[in-house]
This record gives sequence, C-alpha cells and structure tokens, in this order.
Amino acid sequence: MNLEKILAISGKPGLFLLKVQTRSGFVAESLADGKKITVNLKNNVSLLSEISVYTYEGEQPLAEIMKIIAAKEDNGPSISHKSDNPTLAAYFKEVLPDYDEERVYPSDIKKILNWYNMMQVKGLVVEEVAAEVVETETSIDAEDEVIVEKPKKAKKNGRVI
Repeated sequence: MNLEKILAISGKPGLFLLKVQTRSGFVAESLADGKKITVNLKNNVSLLSEISVYTYEGEQPLAEIMKIIAAKEDNGPSISHKSDNPTLAAYFKEVLPDYDEERVYPSDIKKILNWYNMMQVKGLVVEEVAAEVVETETSIDAEDEVIVEKPKKAKKNGRVI
C-alpha cells in the first residue's frame, strides 16, 4: 500500500493528499471533502508512509498493518474507530498479534482504524493493493545459475506509534 502522498496534519481532522509543494509549504487536498488547504512549514505534518507501530520485536510500518487489515476485511471497511476500547484492542490483536500493548494506546488504534476506513471509502485501499509492485533485488547463483529474487528492505524512518 503506497502511503507516500497521504498526510496527517496535527490540528486538522482527517487525512490529506499532497498536491503540490510551494516555497513556504505545500497544498494538500482533504480526503473527506476535497477542499484544498495551504499548509506552511510551521504545521506538524506526518506522512503515513513514515509511521510505524511498536511491536515486541521492533516496529511494524503502518503500510504493512493497513495491508493486513485490507486482507482481513477483503478490502472492505474495518470495525468502527468509535467502538469501545476492549473491542478495538481485541480487533487489533487479531491484525497485529505482537503489538506492544504498553506503548500502543487505544487512541493510536482508533487513529489507525479511522485512517484505514477513510482510505477505504475513497477507494485508495483497493487501488493501492491492485497497483502495488514488489521491488526485488536479483542475484545469480554461480553454481546453479539460478536467479534468486528477494524483496528490498524498506527504510524505517519517521514517526512511531
């Protein structure tokens, strides 16, 4: 799932799509109502592609979690982010069994499910899953002359939930 141009802007509800960069910031379009806003460099902005969730083994990128939710729901909507905390925790435990329960708060789970549902309504979940191409590194084994392909490792920069 490509989250490269999808933004969360603190103080503004919902998600935004990065449209164009300007000298003093950038222009973003709301996924909820399609209104364009100008965001300056003073705003706290997070790219969804750079957000990760704490697990007991390390960090899991948000894009991977969104893929798991999409597979679990057959690209349909997930449970509502307005559900009670025990229901949200049980659902998220099914999606990511090894998430760190002490460092990932119910508000984080609500945010992730709300973001997923916003993207699903706009068709970005199906669109991104269908359009995704896995990049691979190719190497040739000298003895057998077999080509071995393995996925490239993703960078782990950015915000962690």
